[in-house]
Amino acid sequence: MAGVGGRFLCPGDQEWPSQLGDLGEAAPVGLWVRGGPDLRIWSLRSVAVVGARACTPYGAHMAASLGSGLAERGWVVTSGAAFGVDGAAHRGALSAGGATVAVLACGVDAAYPAGHAELVARIAEQGLVIGELPPGDHPTRSRFVLRNRVIAALTRGTVVVEAQYRSGSLVTARHAQRLGRFTMGVPGPATSGLSAGVHELLRGEGVLVTDAAEVAELVGDIGDLAPERRGPVLPRDLLDPVSARVLEALPAHGAAGGRDIARGAGTSADEALGKLYELHSLGFVERSGDGWRLAGHATPVGTERRGGA
Repeated sequence: MAGVGGRFLCPGDQEWPSQLGDLGEAAPVGLWVRGGPDLRIWSLRSVAVVGARACTPYGAHMAASLGSGLAERGWVVTSGAAFGVDGAAHRGALSAGGATVAVLACGVDAAYPAGHAELVARIAEQGLVIGELPPGDHPTRSRFVLRNRVIAALTRGTVVVEAQYRSGSLVTARHAQRLGRFTMGVPGPATSGLSAGVHELLRGEGVLVTDAAEVAELVGDIGDLAPERRGPVLPRDLLDPVSARVLEALPAHGAAGGRDIARGAGTSADEALGKLYELHSLGFVERSGDGWRLAGHATPVGTERRGGA
């Protein structure tokens, strides 16, 4: 059956995602699908991004950033089309021109919540809208819980962005853990109740992630590595190890003699002296009487420590 009501898939169909079989007896007997792409192919490279409906601006920003970043890396962003984190993740993927799947707790011909009717329509045009319930069926509380197991099973991993202790998003994460999928969480302020559930997840088996690159590194193939995290490269970072030790041996204030600096750097006086002259030429240090001090630091009268050069 095609059209707004979608097409119906069941196990054995070419488009049926085989990983749903991991649910065992809890696997859906069939799925309604609205949209053109092949659900089985898309599910092979899919990540769930879920979280609080009443999310903070921080949560919405992180979800949208994850959605766009994953989409740009060729990943399918799967979520539940709810308000808050779900909607932000879908929009992030759509804004990047990427792939996204909405798993509904109602018929695929309806939009729930109604305020996301336009979003669900966009997803159906650019991605896929799927659900277990036949067209015309309405969501109930228990159907949202059942929907979460499908999200977990369809994807390689689940990222939780903001969730309270008793949150449906944590239900999805627990399903993912039981299925042997990757479970990830985005940390938030320690004082935020909306991050309390995520932090509980991270204290257990969840993996802390902060951006799409880290998610892709975890769930992806060999070579999907996140960039090395480090601050800006400073001139002193480029020094050789001995020069760096000599520089670190100089006091923060005042001056020191060459022998004192050599002892602090763990090297000979001659080698320290040679490195001090190199550091002087590079602008790191300057002479102060018989001693040496960090460049640009004034030495108060009487603070020089004389140890000879």
